[in-house]
Amino acid sequence: MATQNKEPGPDDILRPILNTSKWYYVAFGAASAVVVVFLAAWSYQLENGLIVTNLGDWGSGGGVTWGMYIGAFIWWVGIAHGGIILSAAVRLFGMDKYQPVARMAELLTLGALSMAGMYIVIHTGRPDRLVLSVIPSYPWTVQSSPLAWDITVITLYFVMTATYLGLTLRYDIYRLRDRLPDHFDLLYRFILIGYSEKEDKIIERMVWWLALGIIVMAPLLLHGGVIPWLFSVLPSMPGWSGAIQGPQFLTIALTSAISGVIILSYVCRWAYDWQHVFTDEMFRGLTKWLGLFGLLFVWLQLQQIINGVFAADVAAEQVMVAKLEQPVYIIAMGTMVVVLGYIFAQALDKRVFSLNRSLVASIAVLYATLSEKILFVVEGLQYPQFDLYANVPGTYIPSPVELASLAGTLALCTLFFLVIIKLFPVVELHAVEGHDDGDGGGDGGDEEVTA
Repeated sequence: MATQNKEPGPDDILRPILNTSKWYYVAFGAASAVVVVFLAAWSYQLENGLIVTNLGDWGSGGGVTWGMYIGAFIWWVGIAHGGIILSAAVRLFGMDKYQPVARMAELLTLGALSMAGMYIVIHTGRPDRLVLSVIPSYPWTVQSSPLAWDITVITLYFVMTATYLGLTLRYDIYRLRDRLPDHFDLLYRFILIGYSEKEDKIIERMVWWLALGIIVMAPLLLHGGVIPWLFSVLPSMPGWSGAIQGPQFLTIALTSAISGVIILSYVCRWAYDWQHVFTDEMFRGLTKWLGLFGLLFVWLQLQQIINGVFAADVAAEQVMVAKLEQPVYIIAMGTMVVVLGYIFAQALDKRVFSLNRSLVASIAVLYATLSEKILFVVEGLQYPQFDLYANVPGTYIPSPVELASLAGTLALCTLFFLVIIKLFPVVELHAVEGHDDGDGGGDGGDEEVTA
């Protein structure tokens, strides 16, 4: 068993690639089984239409046109955007303590963006409409449709993250190539096309500028911009309207992403004896950041509640009262309060901290943010400014098909990580070499990654 006093090295980051335990096969088999169930449920939906869900025409059917599908879409996009912001901050501001999780945050971004894209396909009901209708109309809808802006920035961030990740992978694969599996040689050769050690300094600068672009764009275009604009510019929906949606979405994104990184790091530390790679001090720091952004999330929720119940117009008050009477919302916010209590207690007294408590806190936060996003979508639709169906009773509860989609996307993201962890190091070589080029070559080895 490794100890935290041991210095991490290349052997550590190669262990997941070269060694496969029984737990890997168990996790892979379990995730695959869940994906099969999800595909069966989706096939059922494709055969019978969206009627098999509880998504119906708003009003007369007592349902909503958007429910868990769009709520989970927003949640996945938030995790993705928060993940790449975390990685960019590590590189841009020289936060070396968190460098071991930088690449994991980038991979989380790619996985989460892929799941968000899948929800767009699922929610269309007929995926062929994306080819026959949405894509052909994109050139003119992008000028006026917030949804088209949404797709545009998501695609942009996917490309930026993949580029970001690919540039840093070249450095590691070149130096570890002789120890990587030969059966993936074609893939490694493709990634290293045109590589020269002389490019290391250039790549470091390119990655730094990409990180700067991500940090600047996040509050302007992503979960602080385009995504909340989809909702906040609709005054006819009092549950959505308002400038507070930008910072609210951004804090939820960062809170969810840090929770995801903590969970992934915890699992890798347990599976590969990485106590000296993912140290207690790093986890304690991540937990404090989780507390900071979690506090902002709860504070902005409180602001929305006050605005909705104190001298508010009738429609806005109706939405807020409905939310406050919703047990799911009460449990979610209560969960956040308990988590914040733990985080700030361990910040004051290190003896309160434990990895297991931080893991439970992270899972609880992901539940709370997912619940809030689903309720945000549903309650916003059910209580419009002009209620045409006030006397028609109805409610929305996610159907088994929708629940299967959530389980399926979680399982698919798990499979994504299980595959990637056998192909590439999920911790950068720089992070275990102290930014020192252990091979004695390369112009980039003597400088810090954060440049």
